[in-house]
Amino acid sequence: MDAFTTGLLQRIKTTESDLSRARDEGDDFLVEVELGELDDLRRLAAEHGVEVAAFGG
Repeated sequence: MDAFTTGLLQRIKTTESDLSRARDEGDDFLVEVELGELDDLRRLAAEHGVEVAAFGG
């Protein structure tokens, strides 16, 4: 796995964790921010052929 793929997958994992935390805390604004970030990261992954397991988001 190259550095780009590793970094991208790590960013997705971190964003999913941040999204979960925002949901747990009831922070609706942060949930929206994290969902937008997650959408962007998943789109970037798809554009580069990086498979991402869906964890929820």
